[in-house]
Amino acid sequence: MSNPEQPPVKPAGDMPLVAHLTELRSRLLRIVLIWLLIFAGLFYFANDIYAFISEPLRALMPPGTSMIATDVASPFLTPFKLTLVSALFIAMPFVLHQIWGFIAPGLYKHEKRIAIPLLVSSILLFYGGMAFAYFVVFPLVFGFFTSAAPDGVAVMTDINSYLDFVLTLFMAFGLSFEIPVATVLLVLVGIVDVQSLSKARPYVVVGCFTVGMVLTPPDVISQTLLALPMWLLYEVGILFSRLVRPRTPEEQQDSPQA
Repeated sequence: MSNPEQPPVKPAGDMPLVAHLTELRSRLLRIVLIWLLIFAGLFYFANDIYAFISEPLRALMPPGTSMIATDVASPFLTPFKLTLVSALFIAMPFVLHQIWGFIAPGLYKHEKRIAIPLLVSSILLFYGGMAFAYFVVFPLVFGFFTSAAPDGVAVMTDINSYLDFVLTLFMAFGLSFEIPVATVLLVLVGIVDVQSLSKARPYVVVGCFTVGMVLTPPDVISQTLLALPMWLLYEVGILFSRLVRPRTPEEQQDSPQA
């Protein structure tokens, strides 16, 4: 006669609220420290970083035009802000690792085996979304904008306005590429099931285009280029969600994170 199925190994016991807050504070301090250290190493190359980020637009600008700085402090503050944000993007693996270290005690053993691949996938997907924006979306969007200028209008974009524009797109595409990870996590903790995700597909498609309109500039190209990958990544999330075992009601009740 076969042995009964062994119950899953429970997570570590409850921690006092003060201990949770103390650990959270220490991890936030580590994140800030690493962020500032990376920023200090990148600051010398601030202008080079801005030149790299602005290349997709500068390559498509009409001959005889260039980017401009309309504010007195923009030539310094704009590369400074870009370097600060770039340091945060580079530190993202460490940031996600600290988040993982904070929530790991509340996971079951079988969930930890899944969470590590999810952590790595979330890092790669975030960078993949930014790369997609830079190499695919930017050339198409900027090519359309520069070619649509009326006669007699010189395309000379302000460097600070350009930075705000591209950072919005970077963040929108980076976060949207995390949809498969978010979907798997929702199924893993038992909030939704695969059947519910499949039934919600028509609403998700509408929601993807709505999010595309909100998070991207008011042009059809960037909206569509954000909405379509979001929908495809949602389908990928459903596919991988079929491979995970969601928490049982007993596990949800026993978990310290419940």
